[in-house]
Amino acid sequence: MLNERHLHCVLRSYIDYYHDWRTHLSLEMDTPASRSIQPPELGPVRKRPEVGGLHHHYERLAA
Repeated sequence: MLNERHLHCVLRSYIDYYHDWRTHLSLEMDTPASRSIQPPELGPVRKRPEVGGLHHHYERLAA
């Protein structure tokens, strides 16, 4: 961490990732903020970096 502002930015980014993308066993492999199903017709799966590239999530992006 470079300074307090950077720490807050990284923590906010991780909290967003944790609630929007990270699956939880206790939620039957869903996230706290439920996600919609992405059928194959939406396009190929793409890797998206989160938390400055420390984590990634995968989603289908329309072609």
